Amino acid sequence: MVSSLAVDITPSSKAFKLFFNHEQIRTMSRVKRRTTHPPYWHVLKNNQRDDEKISSDNLRFVREVIQDKYKNKSPIKGSDLGIEKTEWDPKTKRSGVIARNIGMQHMWEKDGKKIICTVLQVLDNHVIRYVPPEEYANSVIGAKMFKNRKPLGCLVVGAEATNPDRFTRQYCSLFNEVGLLPKKRLARFIVTPNAALPPCTPLTAGHFVIGQAVDVYGKTIDYGFQGVVKRWGFKGGPASHGATKFHRRGGTIGTGRDKARVWPGQKMPGHMGSERRFNRGLKIVRINMKYNIVYVKGTVPGPTNSIVQIFDTILPRRKFTEAPPHPTYFPPEDGTLPQEDIWDSSLHVFGSPSISV
Repeated sequence: MVSSLAVDITPSSKAFKLFFNHEQIRTMSRVKRRTTHPPYWHVLKNNQRDDEKISSDNLRFVREVIQDKYKNKSPIKGSDLGIEKTEWDPKTKRSGVIARNIGMQHMWEKDGKKIICTVLQVLDNHVIRYVPPEEYANSVIGAKMFKNRKPLGCLVVGAEATNPDRFTRQYCSLFNEVGLLPKKRLARFIVTPNAALPPCTPLTAGHFVIGQAVDVYGKTIDYGFQGVVKRWGFKGGPASHGATKFHRRGGTIGTGRDKARVWPGQKMPGHMGSERRFNRGLKIVRINMKYNIVYVKGTVPGPTNSIVQIFDTILPRRKFTEAPPHPTYFPPEDGTLPQEDIWDSSLHVFGSPSISV
């Protein structure tokens, strides 16, 4: 005699929730860490070009309209912005800048020691918008970030102005209030209210000082799908003595006894790189004010020609002890040019005598 067992699988039953718990699946550790598409709350950026060609006369007319619309919109002096002068304190959180990694360069200290520096060029950064703490705390990201702590404001900074024809109307509308050309890059920086900046404020390499420690945020080099030898540094199998097709394999990933399964976090072949990482506490050893270039000691995430973000470090023992350019650096109002190339005191300046008698 076989007894039948009826199981209730309605959406409100316990069995349905046990086998179809979507919330549990979404919170598992083995979800995708990399996404190739922007978040759903971002405005559509790239414009879909049609096959219809524009005549040379119409193209010339469009360029003239763009030049007239965006001509002389960005202020270049701090006095024109009407920024309120506030005092700096150790808890002040200033804005960061968007820069491009243009390569590596060796430097020499005065005692002959060679150090490796990364060359970062600060692009034409401008403040696009300031979001007050009350408004930013009600946004999607701000609600998660300031769930259990005091909310702070947010500065939207853009870099690399380009032709508006390349972007959609919705994306270009983000820059209508500012009056700037659309920027290729946008970034958010959390700031305290006393470090807020009005729109159109330019940000240059003078935002930082020599000897300062900064944090650099970027995306690491994308190596694609790699095996365990390159991805995790496994030794691999023997080269000979009976080894067949096992030279670069990972070996066993579990047993059939107590483990009886593959544990989460097991080191296996997979996608390597393309992760967003921080390099903290990098020292600034040289600043070129003419070309807006910052030299930091050490390496930063990402390959050459990649985009990174630079901001003041959060390491407690490497924070500011003296007031930096607050809320940012502005050229002197009397028209005097700043020092073009500023070096750290520990570095040997090329062109200067190395031996003094």
